[in-house]
Amino acid sequence: MLDIVLLLLMLLIILLLWVMLYDSNRFVVIRHEIRDRRISGHYRAVFLSDLHNKQYGRDNARLLQAIEEVQPDAVLIGGDMINGRPGEKLEKTVTLLRSLKEKYPVYYANGNHEHRIKLYPETYGDAAEKYAAALEELGIVPMVNSHVQLPGAGLVLYGSEIDKYYYQRFTVPEMPRDYLPELLGRPEPSAYTVLLAHNPDFFSSYADWGADLVLSGHVHGGIVRVPIWGKGLLSPNVRFFPKYDGGVYREKNSTMILSRGLGMHTIPFRLFNPGELIVIDFTEQ
Repeated sequence: MLDIVLLLLMLLIILLLWVMLYDSNRFVVIRHEIRDRRISGHYRAVFLSDLHNKQYGRDNARLLQAIEEVQPDAVLIGGDMINGRPGEKLEKTVTLLRSLKEKYPVYYANGNHEHRIKLYPETYGDAAEKYAAALEELGIVPMVNSHVQLPGAGLVLYGSEIDKYYYQRFTVPEMPRDYLPELLGRPEPSAYTVLLAHNPDFFSSYADWGADLVLSGHVHGGIVRVPIWGKGLLSPNVRFFPKYDGGVYREKNSTMILSRGLGMHTIPFRLFNPGELIVIDFTEQ
């Protein structure tokens, strides 16, 4: 009997390792539709987040092919495309961004990893300067608490970069009500407002600020999704079963689409939790 139990346990471990390897190297395409009277015509965007220098095929050929197949009007980026690690190379991400910029408008908001390398040059050397120079050469201007009107769509896109204080471990600090208005100004109610906000923990604050749609990442789907229940296990802030782990959330008049991301960093695997490429169709009501 003990031999049978041990055999079953070994088979289970092998199965879990196989699923882990499989999920860590694949992504799925998730589609959403947004309808609103303020949107003009039809506008399709793909949303990328938390790639962390991951490659899907040589030079991200599989990812680029999937994006090309949906024929987006723009690529929206929610941050953490790189790894904020000393000595980390930037070439993989820059190569991907170059390929994207050759075909599509690219709107890039920073995550905590892009922010981190700017804050601590004593740790990361000149990585921030090199990355900024590479983006400038590609014609990509990071959206650091700025906004832009997407042409012909009736959409106003904001990119936020909140202080590192809001990425504390083990807890979610309170965000003052005047913080986002001071950072971003006030959105215009007559336009449909999309906010690229890397950290989803502050969805209530984003909704109070006036975002119609929030696009977030950061949580990586919880790294491991519990089968059947579907909840993510752990957030990067080291909190178990985080409130926001992936999918669609609604509060007041605001919707948040939370990507489970595309890559990994500190915990280098995904389980029952493949990467996500988000496709959003904006359509007039």
